[in-house]
Parts: sequence; C-alpha cells; structure tokens
Amino acid sequence: MGKDECKTMLDALNKVTACYRHLVIALGSTSDSQNLREELKKTRKKAQELAVANRTKLTSLLKDKSISKDDRAEYERLWVLFSSSMELLEVDMKRSLEIGQDFPLKVPTRHLIQTGMTGSTTTVAARAMSVQNMKYEADSNIDTTDLRELRSEISQVSQMMEEMEMKVQVAPWAVEAKQEAGAELKSNMSVGNSSVGVISICEEDCGTEPITSLSGPDFYCAECT
Repeated sequence: MGKDECKTMLDALNKVTACYRHLVIALGSTSDSQNLREELKKTRKKAQELAVANRTKLTSLLKDKSISKDDRAEYERLWVLFSSSMELLEVDMKRSLEIGQDFPLKVPTRHLIQTGMTGSTTTVAARAMSVQNMKYEADSNIDTTDLRELRSEISQVSQMMEEMEMKVQVAPWAVEAKQEAGAELKSNMSVGNSSVGVISICEEDCGTEPITSLSGPDFYCAECT
C-alpha cells in the first residue's frame, strides 16, 4: 500500500513539473501574457505542495527500520526519482525568474521573441491543476509582484533539497533502475527519427491542446498525462 501511494504521489509531481516546464517555454514568446504568468505561479505552487507531501511520505518510510530489504530498495529508487524531479523544478524556476526579469509585461523593455510557436497554454495549466477550466485573478502587477515571490520560493526549494540530503542518505549511483532508459517510450509506440515524434507520443491519450508551430508540426507536452 505504501509503495502504490508513493508512486501515485510521485506521478502527480512529475506531471505538474512537466507541465510547468511546458509553460516556461512560452515565457518571453508571442504566447506570453498575464494569464501565462498566473498559470506559471499556480502551477509551481502546486508542484511545491506535492513536493512537500512526497518528501514527508518518503522520509518517513526510509527512516522505518522495520521495512524489508526489497521495500527499502524500492523506496530508495523512488527517492532518487523524486530528487531528480526537484532538481528539474528548481532549474525551471530559476529559468522562469531570469526570463521574467528580461521580459516584464507592465513596462516592456524588449519585444517578445518570435519562437516559431503560438497558441494558448490554458489547457496545459488546467491539467497541472487538475481542473476543467482555469480561473484568473486579473492581477495587473503579477509579472512584477510574482518575481519577488519566485525568488523566495527558489530559496525554499533549494533549502528543502539540502535538508533532504541530510535527513536521508541515499547514494544515487547505488540505486538500480528497474528498466532500460527510454523503455516507457518503446512500450507505447514505435517512434521515428524525429524528436517531434517523441514529444507527441501521448497525443491521443492526453488530449493536450497543441501550441502550433508556425513552420512545422504541432508541439505537445508529452509528460502532461
């Protein structure tokens, strides 16, 4: 029961962090907007809530001296996956801060970049928040006030990762993977040489609204399932 619960919680965190990365890609582009900034804020806060829940659960289980050797090995594997997800979240939060500073919405200092992609990000954000429709607060200063909160949250995430390393001693190099790299992609479908094929692997399952490329195929968030 504990392992299934941990896997479910970790899957939820992975989905939200993947959607957050998808939203960060649109920052500074022609898809950037006040709504996008609010979507980023809500999505990263959701990711942090899930991160705290994952940390609490896994820490408790790994400190339990009564669990079997096999269970411990599985929890250590989940811990490494959790740590990797946290590292990606921290990287994307820092990237969001840098781009947000370079492309403020209230007092534009640079033109938005023609990235080759256009379209709404609302569907991706709604999937991350597990809601049918996003509700916006219409905060005209969100791009400036949120940057202050983002700086603080980056520090909190970094501190949490440091505390994780101190509370639980798990050597990543000692944890064995249960399947080969990319096995989950091969098991779903055969992908061609194009990287777009990998990105759109869950096109039929996730129903994610595409961000349409101006000069090529549609771009999908493969991990927002």
